[in-house]
Amino acid sequence: MFENLTNRLEGIFKQLRRHGKLSEKDVDDAMREVRLALLEADVNYGVVKDFINRVRERAIGHEVYRALNPAQQVIKIVNEELIATLGEPERLNLIGSRPRTIMLVGLQGSGKTTAAGKIAGLLRSQGERVMLVAADPYRPAAVRQLETLGERLNIPVFFEAQVPPPEMAAHAKDKAEKGGFTVIILDTAGRSQLDQALMDELQAIQKRITPVEVLLVVDAMTWQEAVNIAKGFRQVTPITGLVLTKMDGDARGGAAISIRSVTGVPIKFLGTGEALDALETYDPGRLSSRILGMGDVIGLIEKAELALDQETAQAQAERLMAGEFTLQDFADQLRQVRKMGPLGQILEMLPGGMGQMARQISPQDAEKQFKITEAIINSMTKLERHKPDILNASRRRRIAAGSGTQVQDVNRLIKQYRDAQRLFKTIKKSGKRGIPRLFG
Repeated sequence: MFENLTNRLEGIFKQLRRHGKLSEKDVDDAMREVRLALLEADVNYGVVKDFINRVRERAIGHEVYRALNPAQQVIKIVNEELIATLGEPERLNLIGSRPRTIMLVGLQGSGKTTAAGKIAGLLRSQGERVMLVAADPYRPAAVRQLETLGERLNIPVFFEAQVPPPEMAAHAKDKAEKGGFTVIILDTAGRSQLDQALMDELQAIQKRITPVEVLLVVDAMTWQEAVNIAKGFRQVTPITGLVLTKMDGDARGGAAISIRSVTGVPIKFLGTGEALDALETYDPGRLSSRILGMGDVIGLIEKAELALDQETAQAQAERLMAGEFTLQDFADQLRQVRKMGPLGQILEMLPGGMGQMARQISPQDAEKQFKITEAIINSMTKLERHKPDILNASRRRRIAAGSGTQVQDVNRLIKQYRDAQRLFKTIKKSGKRGIPRLFG
């Protein structure tokens, strides 16, 4: 997410930090590069122009000249103005009589059906009783896809064959009310392009069920076209929020930066992957930090809290302090980290220098190394995992053969484990109580 733009901005800021005091020319040169970086990221021209003007106005004033670190002050201004461009965060409106209805709209292929499942899963985790409605009878695969998602999430899916979507939506709301459901989510039909028939149907559904939210699902990979799609829908239907999908595949980020300013519609969710939990509540401050290469520590902590077994992590920390941390514990830690999502997404959330180093590591290489490590440990016997001291040459050859790796790979893993052991023994001897765990 934002790889190209982040790398460009990091380079610009690095050059800026080489100056002591900043002249007006230094600021103008930096702003020219920032402007080009944003335009190459497919950010709307008008949005870029307003953003650069606001930053420059502040950056050539006393706010920067009186700062102890002028370059850092300019970066701070860029961050603040980027947050302002990204817009205020807004949460789902779940006020009113139950069941509250959320209606998802968008073009075909935008990821509406998957987004419906993700939002349903999120709301269910927050204590809501959710029903999904397959209001797209024109594409049989859409109904089946939603039913499959419902089965995976253990959330009921309502569908009536041969019933027009507006009438089906009304029936679904009536059933949800009688069944004690608190939220229903409608996955409406999409089209390959904006057309009058689609808009007429959406307006008819809205009149029958009066949704509290009408969320437009937009594929971020369409870049500038995503902004045009949002403007087109907003002209004929009261959109209350946006869901930007496929953000994990958008190396440029133009849609995320432009769409709020151009349409005036708040972004409410970001889809960051195919997994059903790969949905982020929109936070402009955290998004700006990631765009500018500052990481997203809060997002990383949230991922860890959702994915990691805190009791297991605590037990591992206690065994580690007692000198009992084993290769089995190491394998368990790796498995827990992998539950947090693709390694590439985890690495880009690291802040500062760590994030810059992480972006130099190929996520594919990191994932490959994880798999090699797991394969090696899985090829060990239970005794070997708990007592690595017994791993002589013949055992290491057997483990390498069983895991499809080389003896050198096994030796490297054992060395990493030994290094970690020595580190924690040093920490224990120094009397420190802070246990550095992988996450958690």
